[in-house]
Amino acid sequence: MTLTKQCALALLLTLLPAATAGAARERNGHPADTLRLASYNIRNARGLDGAASYDRTAQAIRRLDADVVAVQEIDSATHRSGGRDVLGELAARTSMHATYAPAISFDGGKYGIGVLSREKPLTCRHRALPGREEARTLLIVEFERYVVCCMHLSLTEEDRMRSLPIICDEAAKARKPLFIAGDMNAQPGSAFMRELQRHFRLLSRPDRPTYPADKPRETIDYIAAHAADTARYVLLRTQVWDEPAASDHRPVTADVVLLPGGEHQSAARP
Repeated sequence: MTLTKQCALALLLTLLPAATAGAARERNGHPADTLRLASYNIRNARGLDGAASYDRTAQAIRRLDADVVAVQEIDSATHRSGGRDVLGELAARTSMHATYAPAISFDGGKYGIGVLSREKPLTCRHRALPGREEARTLLIVEFERYVVCCMHLSLTEEDRMRSLPIICDEAAKARKPLFIAGDMNAQPGSAFMRELQRHFRLLSRPDRPTYPADKPRETIDYIAAHAADTARYVLLRTQVWDEPAASDHRPVTADVVLLPGGEHQSAARP
């Protein structure tokens, strides 16, 4: 980073909290309007001990202090979950808005993905994605200043590759900064991840394993931003959280500040 860019970033980080007083909370000395994005495969609120606990999962989500959480593996009105809306249960316990997208019919109800958000979405929709072992879906949720896409991609590399043009199509249509988050079932360095990074910038770190939660060895959960939007945000920090029991995945977060325009600069730290 050049000295000019460093000075510009320092000025931005100094002025933004005062300019946005009364907005989101200030975090770790970062600007008060820091947007925290998260991805969490919750395994339907079932921990590694095999017990389902909405309270435990909600506590793990609250600890993230995220503005938007892309959530994967969620039942809705299934027999397995006693006819309950799992995302709704978590929304009630975290005081967040719930946006759900079913991927398949399952056990008398639905099974899919969702988004929990502090801000009420302006619009939401979902699109089918390829998945030979089970159908997959892409959830697109629009907020006032940005768009978040949640996904849980196929176990099959060919299907993941076939999903990418659909994801890119949604990114190209967005008129706001667009972020993607989810369980992508793809290892760093795989053909899919190499191709994904031609179109998106990884915000989370591929060298930080997310699975299995008790002793992570694999990185399959990611947060990324559309490559066309690099002048529209500053990446401050990314983190894999030490949550070893509430699910079989660990949650991932990325902190960004949205910019009105100008040259992209990164102040990311591990």
